[in-house]
Amino acid sequence: MTKVLLEREEYRFVEKGIIELNNKPDYRLQKKDYYTKRWNDIYLFDNQMQCLTAMEDVNYTRWLDSEGVPAYRKYT
Repeated sequence: MTKVLLEREEYRFVEKGIIELNNKPDYRLQKKDYYTKRWNDIYLFDNQMQCLTAMEDVNYTRWLDSEGVPAYRKYT
């Protein structure tokens, strides 16, 4: 069962059940594929705090993206 926590731009944060090893929620970052319009896991969070940090800071979310999306740009 997937519970959507937040959807922003092409990203969404989901809780996908419970991890059997530690009985904690399984938090994931997903990105929508441009062509298929399906959501794919791009990052598995270590804990709830990391997920909450990424939900608050869009640049951190971009930094976690493996496709090399620009993050923390320096504006002059």
